[in-house]
Amino acid sequence: MNNLEGAFRSLFETNMAIAEGERVLVFSDIIREGETPSEADRDRRLRLTATARMAAAFAQHTWGRASFVAFPSTPASGTEPPEVLWQATFGEAAVSELAEAGLLEKLLAKAATPDDVSRASQIVQAHREAAADVVIAMSNNSTSHTRYRALSNDTGARFASLPHFDPEMFHSSMMVDWQALAARTARLVTAVNRAEWVRVTTPNGTHMEICKQGRHAGGDDGLLTAPGSFGNLPAGEAYLAPLEGKSHGVMVVEWGPTRKLDQPLRLTVEGGVVVAMEGTDQHRQKLAARFSENANCRNIAELGIGTNDRASRPDNVLEAEKIMGTIHIALGDNTGFGGVVSAPFHEDYVFYRPTLTLIMADGGEEVIIDDGTLLV
Repeated sequence: MNNLEGAFRSLFETNMAIAEGERVLVFSDIIREGETPSEADRDRRLRLTATARMAAAFAQHTWGRASFVAFPSTPASGTEPPEVLWQATFGEAAVSELAEAGLLEKLLAKAATPDDVSRASQIVQAHREAAADVVIAMSNNSTSHTRYRALSNDTGARFASLPHFDPEMFHSSMMVDWQALAARTARLVTAVNRAEWVRVTTPNGTHMEICKQGRHAGGDDGLLTAPGSFGNLPAGEAYLAPLEGKSHGVMVVEWGPTRKLDQPLRLTVEGGVVVAMEGTDQHRQKLAARFSENANCRNIAELGIGTNDRASRPDNVLEAEKIMGTIHIALGDNTGFGGVVSAPFHEDYVFYRPTLTLIMADGGEEVIIDDGTLLV
C-alpha cells in the first residue's frame, strides 16, 4: 500500500474533506459468472477491487469507522446495485422499511415513480444516523445514474464515483491541480449556461444539434466537500442533460468504454433518441440488445466537456471523458442530473477534436472549443 498512501490521503482529505468520526464506505464489484472480459481488462478489474479494499483499510486505520463491500458486477452501468450494498450504505433498518413499504423492489427494478422515490427519500433520511457519510464507489460498472446514489446524497453522504477506474490514474489524472481545474470548469459552465442549443462537429463526421432549453449545466470538479455532493473521480467536466425529444444529428462513435472500435459506428439521432445504427463492430450488437430491452436506452442523456489537463488515455472512458478539449455524449438514463428518462443503462462516448458552438436565444453564436482547443 505504501505507494498509494499519499494518493489515498489526498482522496479522503482533499477530494472528500473527511472529518473525525465520519463513517466511510468503500465498495467494488467482482467479475460475475458468465462475463468474458479481455485479459487486460480482467487484470485491471482485479487490481481495482484490491485497491478499493486497500483504500477502505487505509481509512479504517487512519480515521476508523470504515467498511468495504464487494458484490458480483451488475449487467451494465446505470443498473441498480444489489440489496447488500443498500444495507451497507443506509443500514438494515432503513432497507427493511423500504422493503416493507413495497419500495425496494421497485427501486431495484428502476420502476419507482417520482412519488415512490420521494417516499424512499423520507425513509432513508429518517435513518440517516446509520448511513454512510462518505461513499467511495470503486465498482467497474457505474452507480452514478441510479436511485441508490441519489438516495445516498439525500442522507447527506458525499459520493465519489470511480467506474472503470485504473489504479494507475492515482499517478496521472488524479494528480491534477484541483483548484485550477475547479476554476476552469466553473468558467466553462458559466459560458454553456448562456446557450439554448449546442452544436458539435468533429472531423470524423459527427454533427449534433443538442437542445439545452430549460436545462442547467453543472460542473464536476472533484471537490466533494459539501453534504450531499456527488461527482466522478478523476474529475473534470461540465455537463448537462439535454432537453428530451429535441436533439438531432449523427454521432460517429470511434471509441467504446475500454477500446477503439474495429470500425466506427454511425448513430442517427432524431427527436432526442437513436433511430438507426450502421457499422459492423461487435459493440453494435451490445447497443442493439440494450435498445431492445428498454427503449429509454436510446435517449440522448448527456453532453459533457472535459476540463482535466492531466487526463490523457482514450482507452478508459472514465479518464477519456475528462480529457481537456474533448466532448462526450451519453445514452440512456439522465434522472440523476436534471433529466426525466429512467433506464437501467448509461454509457458515455468520447469524441476527439470537436468544435463546439453555443447558440443563444437571439441566434447569436460563440465557439468555445475549436478543433479540440478549449477557448474559455
